[in-house]
Amino acid sequence: MPDLSSRYALLCVGNSMMGDDGAGPRLAELCAEKPLSGWTVVDGGAAPENDIGYLRELRPAHLVIVDATDMGLTPGEMRIIDEDDIAEMFMMTTHNLPLTFLIQQLREDIPQITFVGIQPDVVAFYFPMSAAVEQAVNRLYQLLPALEQGLGIAPFQPDSL
Repeated sequence: MPDLSSRYALLCVGNSMMGDDGAGPRLAELCAEKPLSGWTVVDGGAAPENDIGYLRELRPAHLVIVDATDMGLTPGEMRIIDEDDIAEMFMMTTHNLPLTFLIQQLREDIPQITFVGIQPDVVAFYFPMSAAVEQAVNRLYQLLPALEQGLGIAPFQPDSL
């Protein structure tokens, strides 16, 4: 049963067996160890589309989706990516369905959705998470409680590729 007292939801996306693609699941682990008040955390793994029904039922005021995203930046850098840019970018993904599909499915029930990309270094089977991405995950965990004031993460500029 969803925690209907949660104003915010966090959907952590990625495959923890693929090095830095495990950024999302690592953030979910951190949140499980030290829960954030007012947040419901969903570890969507490599198939976040399986959580669409749960998230729609939850109806948070704001959903934050976190995934390792190749944006051509320094490993560990984070950007807020506009939904239109997600569709246009060639995004390295290990997921079954494009994240734009996921967002479109949730849009009618969730008024605000923010997508945070974390630049990976190595995405390969059985590689450990890089120190830069681990630091980014920890930094993002600390920023989440300030969501209403803005996360302080720069927007992604697609022309910077």
